[in-house]
Amino acid sequence: MKNNYKELIKQTYNFPQEGFDLQKGILHFNGIDLKKILDNYGTPLRISYLPKIREQIKKARNLFNQSFKKHDYAGSYEFCYCTKCSHFSYVVKTALKENVSLETSSSYDIDLILKLYEHGAISKDSTILHNGIKTDEYIEKIRLLQHQDFKHTITILDSVQELERITTQKLDKPIKIGLRISIDGEPQAAYYTSRLGINKRKLLELVKEKIQPNPLLELHMIHFFVDSGINDNLYYWGEFKKALHLYIQIKQLTPSLQALNIGGGFPIRNSLGFEYDYEYVVDEIVRNIKDACVQACVSEPDIYTEFGKYTVGESGAVIFKVIEQKQQNDTELWYIIDNSLMNTIPDAWSINEKFILLPINKWEYSYKRIHIGGISCDHSDYYNSEQLNQQILLPAFDDKYGEDPLYIGFFHTGAYQQAISGYGGIKHCLIPSPRQIIVDKDEHGNLIDYLYSDEQSVSNMLSILGYDE
Repeated sequence: MKNNYKELIKQTYNFPQEGFDLQKGILHFNGIDLKKILDNYGTPLRISYLPKIREQIKKARNLFNQSFKKHDYAGSYEFCYCTKCSHFSYVVKTALKENVSLETSSSYDIDLILKLYEHGAISKDSTILHNGIKTDEYIEKIRLLQHQDFKHTITILDSVQELERITTQKLDKPIKIGLRISIDGEPQAAYYTSRLGINKRKLLELVKEKIQPNPLLELHMIHFFVDSGINDNLYYWGEFKKALHLYIQIKQLTPSLQALNIGGGFPIRNSLGFEYDYEYVVDEIVRNIKDACVQACVSEPDIYTEFGKYTVGESGAVIFKVIEQKQQNDTELWYIIDNSLMNTIPDAWSINEKFILLPINKWEYSYKRIHIGGISCDHSDYYNSEQLNQQILLPAFDDKYGEDPLYIGFFHTGAYQQAISGYGGIKHCLIPSPRQIIVDKDEHGNLIDYLYSDEQSVSNMLSILGYDE
């Protein structure tokens, strides 16, 4: 038996698998010859594969529609993309090609909505959900949309005080609102009740005393979101059923209520051994809502989801070159890459998020336990959390500087990483943002790639820091 990296992966996982294949010793990502891309653009390099975004949207829609048909469900399904996951125009416009709705999180998102309308990417009939804390500026911009005749905006209240801020100035036209339920934290959480949303005990009182008497407030939606995501465990189903029970209670009081927003939280693949039964979970969601509504003699709600990470996460990758090996002691071998992990995949060190990590080349080499370090001077600039004994196994090779280097890739990094690290800004140790390319398909289904942004220049960073003054 060959003791090389290729055999290790094949014996440990089902490989090849969706999105990953090995051809002539080179890793391919969604059909992309990564070595060819690296030869053209160099490293460090971010890749965004746009067709994956559309695939994820279609997959979710198909799952809900199939379950609706199975259970004779009378409501509709609405797929919302939450812009905070990735604000880039190429991401949002790709999602909008699948006729998704949008979710905003701050006042600045409203400016993005207006730009999309200006570009013809959305219309005034598009559904837009307004989540997040409603500052005075945010409320003003939401009203601006309504005064410009955007017909389907829903303001989801995060607190009782937000309702007071909205109604402080006299409303001159009806406004659709939603209520976000505050969920109880998991046993290991740092809080008992989430800071987001309205306390369950106050919801019915708020509806009876503040919303029902006001003819200009149209309660349209109940929203809940579990921080740890939609998981098939007792905690999630417990919070889900509490929210469903509250929805039914409020629906019996307020006939205008017609939507249940189950938030976001579909997981993405963070390992080659990832397992998640999307079909079963969706079917359980639909079945539970249907059964509860039939028992309570109320109509089934329209179901909204706000999938952000699920929509765009698996479309992204970031690739580095190993520039040096360091044997620090008998057991610790470090591969030093040509950028900073803290800067490029901040979720890995800030919240211990895992990503799929694979070499691009040298699959025929034997393997070793490795630690990966970035080039910054920070001790936290490393990555060593992987399923194989909590250490990384990567190809071992002769360290002849500049001769046939090893390339490694972190995959499914399309969500949040650039927003959190600050795209185009100042990074730790003044290490620049990597160049970024977009990969799409033309009208004939052929892969096309183009440079979206080059590596950040020294002059740009010095200018930001005020050295041009």
